[in-house]
Amino acid sequence: MTKQVSRVVWFEELERADVARVGGKNASLGEMVRHLGQRSVTVPPGFATTAEAYWNFVDANQLRDTIAAAFQDLNEGKASLSETGQTLRRVFLQGEWPNDMAEDIRTAYRQLCRRIGRADADVAVRSSATAEDLPDASFAGQQETFLNIRGETALLDACRQCLASLFTDRAISYRKSKGFDHLKVALSIGVQAMVRSDLGGAGVMFTIDTETGFDKVAIIDAAWGLGETVVQGTVDPDEYQVFKPLLSDHSLKPIIEKRLGGKAQKMIYARDGERSTRNVPTSKAERAAFVLSDEDILTLGRWACVIEDHYGCPMDIEWAKDGENGKLFIVQARPETVQSRKEVGEYRSYRIKSKGRKLVTGLSIGEAVVTGPVCLIESAGEIHRFVDGAVLVTQNTDPDWVPIMKRAAAIVTDRGGRTSHAAIISRELGLPAIVGSGDATRILHDEQEVTVSCAEGDQGFVYEGIAEYETEALDLHDVPPTRTQIMLNLANPAAAFRWWRVAADGVGLARMEFVVSNYIKVHPMALVHFESLQDTDAKRQIAELTAGYEDKTEYFVDRLARGLARIAAAQYPKPVIIRMSDFKTNEYANLIGGAAFEPKEENPMIGFRGASRYYSPRYRDGFALECRAIQRLREEMGFTNVIVMIPFCRSISEADRVLTVMAENGLQRSENGLEIYVMCEIPSNVILAKAFAERFDGFSIGSNDLTQLTLGVDRDSEELAELFDEQDDAVKWMIEKVICEAHKAGVKIGLCGQAPSDHPEFAEFLISCGIDSISVSPDSFIAVKRKVAEAEARKPTVGALSDTHQP
Repeated sequence: MTKQVSRVVWFEELERADVARVGGKNASLGEMVRHLGQRSVTVPPGFATTAEAYWNFVDANQLRDTIAAAFQDLNEGKASLSETGQTLRRVFLQGEWPNDMAEDIRTAYRQLCRRIGRADADVAVRSSATAEDLPDASFAGQQETFLNIRGETALLDACRQCLASLFTDRAISYRKSKGFDHLKVALSIGVQAMVRSDLGGAGVMFTIDTETGFDKVAIIDAAWGLGETVVQGTVDPDEYQVFKPLLSDHSLKPIIEKRLGGKAQKMIYARDGERSTRNVPTSKAERAAFVLSDEDILTLGRWACVIEDHYGCPMDIEWAKDGENGKLFIVQARPETVQSRKEVGEYRSYRIKSKGRKLVTGLSIGEAVVTGPVCLIESAGEIHRFVDGAVLVTQNTDPDWVPIMKRAAAIVTDRGGRTSHAAIISRELGLPAIVGSGDATRILHDEQEVTVSCAEGDQGFVYEGIAEYETEALDLHDVPPTRTQIMLNLANPAAAFRWWRVAADGVGLARMEFVVSNYIKVHPMALVHFESLQDTDAKRQIAELTAGYEDKTEYFVDRLARGLARIAAAQYPKPVIIRMSDFKTNEYANLIGGAAFEPKEENPMIGFRGASRYYSPRYRDGFALECRAIQRLREEMGFTNVIVMIPFCRSISEADRVLTVMAENGLQRSENGLEIYVMCEIPSNVILAKAFAERFDGFSIGSNDLTQLTLGVDRDSEELAELFDEQDDAVKWMIEKVICEAHKAGVKIGLCGQAPSDHPEFAEFLISCGIDSISVSPDSFIAVKRKVAEAEARKPTVGALSDTHQP
């Protein structure tokens, strides 16, 4: 019995303190089996060989001196890395198992087969080095994994290959770079019952946003078949995002992102007589379908929370879904080692000022912008061609590519998702990367000058030529507190997570129309009346965009709700004020299918826009879809921090009509805590502020439109540009008046715009009026916060009309 314990240990007998004994991978599996089963996290059973078993194999085959001599030759330059690796792998593969150790492994395998009720059970055989997967040693994939291994003979052969993989070229290089002594690193072998994900699906999930470090989301990548394709980056997986704080309420579905991946191939079991696995093309139906149901996504998200809570740190987790019984399993878990260890303090913001033609689009990794020449590498055999400082462009990478990845300015791949090898290594090296572009190796060519931008949200872009861009360092230390709330203006859901560390008081303005134009692209009325559309080209485009949606209008509601959910999540539980759509008719007409539903107007700026659309027969059904999306966002996903705001509401009767239509579509003021604000951007909003305050919970001053309509100045006119002045006494009188009336009525009032950032004296004026909040662009947040703190220190709140601005 003593011999069994020292060489082969069941997972349930291990815990994470056993890293020196069985390596990080196997110790973590033991930790989960031992402690998390009672919390419903399911891990396939298995066993591990110990470090002692490794040294028994080494000593039985008299390999210590061979290992030492090989590394001495390498250090003295008498042998190359490749020669050293080949020599050591060969002697391990030629080694014989000591009889007692081989019998220990056979016995454990027979017991595992009995446990799971299958003779010659298929198992995964994984390597777990005692220096692998430690918090300060994050490069995964240094040793080999073998899948679908059946029978005792095949198992012993696979275990021998695992031992030999301790001396792959990349493993040797990695240990050298980390300062690990080759003669003090042992290898444990994990033998785990296979999950039949070859008939289902598998993937990777992180309990933290991999690009921004936002710690309230879990990111899940999924592909059909065995999970190696996701890890290796040979497929473009589905991507799902779940909002962790709301997962504990099982009545909610806080899935804030569902992106369909290409999933062009899958790894399955090989036929008898072939090697253990093979890659095959996926069917059209598989490519068009999501791998996971909503319930699966939520289950994995909840497990991610349990695992993260148990380990006390963000985690990198591999999962699999059995295609025979539909059950989900966790097959690996290790600490995340990039975002969770970043220094929080200075944040660097990038802004592109001018750029060339967009050439390539993919998933952005990192948040930087770089420029340089392309170096296109088609295969590992061409690695020697790489030019230092170039943009590496290739189909996908594996651990053998790390040496040249370290020398690249940026990386662009055809395939892979956020959890692929290329993405993981790029983050660890601090390099911007674009993965899953689909066609970079076809479009880009050697020595081509390009700009790689990962600073525009979830999507990354390669632009032609050398773009002009600027960077700004934002110091998050010592941001002063203010009585006045300083909020953010956000429009782009893809970039919302970038600003989670900024200590804002919420989102003062989230523009719905940005989501409609960039994420939906279709006029809502064209979806409502799809069957009767006369524009055949628009109908074709809509059919392509809405593929997979039986109800075309559900496409609009689903995409809008999820896009807005990312903005709501970024500042949860702080308030997020979402303005209902405020396109002008010419802008609506530019949406796909929009021309048929919009009138041509001479002056759209003061035409059929804002509130007047919401109850009009021309748009009422489209507004109903907006309301459905907000209702889903608040009631089904759980983002009750969302406040709705009505733009360009001209009169009290119009306010009443809009509120009635909203109630008919499920958005009843005060129900489930719903607050409804109104934009103050028309003089009538100021003149009748008391009446508007009786109907709405707050005001947000839109200083651009209010200035335009108070002074009668077209804000887009170059001829009148010098007359457009938000600090004109008439405009300031309007602002001070409405702040005073709002406070009398007991409702909140804020201002959204750049004026407080550009003009410190304007910020001081707003503070003197007692404004409740100021909402600004994220990159000006810190500057405005400091200016407001200075203004508050100099001037007490007045909260009443001053003589200065009385007409």
